Amino acid sequence: MIKASIIGANGYTGLELMNLLSCHPQAKIAHIVSRSNAGIKARQLYPSLHRLGEKRFENLDLDAIAEGSDVVFSALPHSASAEVCGKLCRKGLKVIDLSADFRYRDKSVYEQWYKVKHPCPELCSRAVYGLPEIYREKIRGAQIVGNPGCYTTCSILALYPLLKEKAISPDGIIIDAKSGTSGAGRKAEADLSFCEVNENFKAYAVTTHRHTSEIEQELSLAAGRAVALSFTPHLLPIQRGILATIYCEPERGVMDGDIYSVYQKYYAGEPFVVINEEGVFPEIKHVRHSNYISIGFKLDKRINRLIIISALDNLVKGASGQAIQNMNIMFGLDEHAGLEHLSRYI
Repeated sequence: MIKASIIGANGYTGLELMNLLSCHPQAKIAHIVSRSNAGIKARQLYPSLHRLGEKRFENLDLDAIAEGSDVVFSALPHSASAEVCGKLCRKGLKVIDLSADFRYRDKSVYEQWYKVKHPCPELCSRAVYGLPEIYREKIRGAQIVGNPGCYTTCSILALYPLLKEKAISPDGIIIDAKSGTSGAGRKAEADLSFCEVNENFKAYAVTTHRHTSEIEQELSLAAGRAVALSFTPHLLPIQRGILATIYCEPERGVMDGDIYSVYQKYYAGEPFVVINEEGVFPEIKHVRHSNYISIGFKLDKRINRLIIISALDNLVKGASGQAIQNMNIMFGLDEHAGLEHLSRYI
């Protein structure tokens, strides 16, 4: 039985991790750390966690965590997470970091977009980017995994195979993405209050969203050259889910059947990727509460433009579910373990 601990367990990603791990057939929760809630039972903060019984939040004690854990999930904010992850790695633990701290190959790009000096740069070269569909073999042998963000997973998986196979142009890509409010975390901010979000729809961080750099990093690797793109996030008046509408130009002679063939080549047999036939589009309801990403597309022959629609649950495949998928790979388990549930349509 794998002993898993969660640091920063009081937020929505921590909640999702506790929910999923409590049902995992080959893992059990060892420590749940939350400085602001230390001593409080998890089910007092989140009554839905009654399966955890008397399990209480704890203060951070690295020695106790190292002694009682096989793997640690860090759901701390960026910068704070890197410092803790570095100490845990030096104690020999496997670490899955849900912040942005170990997602970048070039720490200067991280420092430029996050406006902080990287606290643990020596680990960046050892960290593996945690997209199983692309880096599964590297994840198997990794000690530390940088778990991708929600917008990035939704965008990269939709575009990576097409750029790799040169089916689309790397230039002029536009990603128009919408997220539920849980993507902003469990915090009290006026912009996220009910009256501000309900019956409203707005763009934010236009041209400046940090995930832009993460998406560009991975798509540049796929294309074999630098990719610069437009990424615009929007806030939906719903709790969870992401839907991205992506616009790009197919290369000369590429037809809709070619697009479908590329997706099938890359994702056939992937346990959590659904590829729809041309003209069949995913909705948030198709993936909500699941670890699946669903991708659809249509080629507009009139103006030679490919429109791709991708959807996932930002708290599951976009965060905690993908983190558990990575854990399963790191420990040689079935990737479905703890993640078998399908979307809850209603």
